Amino acid sequence: MDATTKPDRLALSVREALKLVPLGRTAFYDAVRKGQIPSVRVGGRLLIPAAALRRMFESAPAQEPPRPAA
Repeated sequence: MDATTKPDRLALSVREALKLVPLGRTAFYDAVRKGQIPSVRVGGRLLIPAAALRRMFESAPAQEPPRPAA
């Protein structure tokens, strides 16, 4: 099961979180390192609190898609 089939999970793996956010792997890890995306280390695993990730994107202002160059 993944994050999309089990929405009541408390935390997501990085792989699961990457499926839900509009970021590439490098940008995602950079945002975690900078504290822009909350994370928790459990043993050797990096977990992303699902509620915090959801709040981040619910509170983000909607952006218009980029317009193609003329």
